[in-house]
Amino acid sequence: MNRILIVIFLSSFIVIFFLGIFVGVYKYFPYSELNNLKNQLEDDTSVDPRSFGPVNLDDKISLQNTNDLAEKRQELIQFIWKTNSLPKQLPNSVDTNISDERFTSLTNLKQIDRLTIEMEYGLSSIVYIFSPQNNNGDVIFYHQGHSGGFINGKSTIQKFLDNGFTIAAFSMPLIGLNNQPVIELENIGQVKLFKHDQFLFLESKNFSSMSYFFTPLSVTLNHMSKNYSIDNFHMVGISGGGWTSTIYPALDSRITKSFSVAGSLPLSLRTTIDDVGDYEQYNPEFYSIANYMEFYIMSSYGENRKHTQVYNKFDPCCYAVDSLDYFEKSMTEYISKFNSGNFAIIIDDTIKQHNISEYTLDLIITEINN
Repeated sequence: MNRILIVIFLSSFIVIFFLGIFVGVYKYFPYSELNNLKNQLEDDTSVDPRSFGPVNLDDKISLQNTNDLAEKRQELIQFIWKTNSLPKQLPNSVDTNISDERFTSLTNLKQIDRLTIEMEYGLSSIVYIFSPQNNNGDVIFYHQGHSGGFINGKSTIQKFLDNGFTIAAFSMPLIGLNNQPVIELENIGQVKLFKHDQFLFLESKNFSSMSYFFTPLSVTLNHMSKNYSIDNFHMVGISGGGWTSTIYPALDSRITKSFSVAGSLPLSLRTTIDDVGDYEQYNPEFYSIANYMEFYIMSSYGENRKHTQVYNKFDPCCYAVDSLDYFEKSMTEYISKFNSGNFAIIIDDTIKQHNISEYTLDLIITEINN
């Protein structure tokens, strides 16, 4: 009996094997049916919300007039700094005309000043101000992302110097020249802070760790407004620095034009795990006050102000998009009701890195100079 079953099994296997070859080679029935099934299984059956048609923002944005915008900004400032106004403090120390061998090769550089800004729980932020020999009167706040300190943006800093801009260069908290303190946490003990997600442990009624991302910017702006001859402040950031360049101009209207490169998407348009980001990108309390679309509007609003979101189409890291035409159109139409300010989206297909391309840098410089 067992021998009979074995013979039947082997015979069936041989028939099916050669039938499969025959169907695959000569494409006889049921080749087309099987091929269609294969393609359906391989297709991503999920619907990408980025491919939707025109977006109705009325049920997503609470800002209807300039009073709403001012109130929202005030609420955000209160949440971040637990006060009713932006920080008025100045740097804890200022070192002028310093030497840093990493930047000695920069051209059109007059001097570098170093600011040290100390914050709660022993965190400090180191900011470099690069002053050009030939100065056009405008300042660019350049903000690096999670991959390292602003030394990684040396070529970008050089590009801005070549065009006469003064550059204030920033790194994200705990990154680059910024310190990673060891702190004492109740019921936990000593903890070395080295990752932004750890900031969750510091949140309290009297302190928000979101201030770590924005206080250095505000303090530096205070210092430069007092001690430098400045026409306009602008902001450019990559990755996490792009996120910062989205949020901070919404809080501080002293920033005229801002450019976020590969830094954020509305949470509803984040369709891959790489787009989720660190704690600051999805802090639920923070984004319950204002969502990303509202931040885009606040960063765009104001006389001569403009906010631009740049996405690298072939970005290997995150926020890689083919098109956001419908979203941009809806945002532009919504912002027009305020009769002041501009918003734009740029899809950069000239680079396959998580960085700022020469193409984007040229667009930024042209836009600022217009």
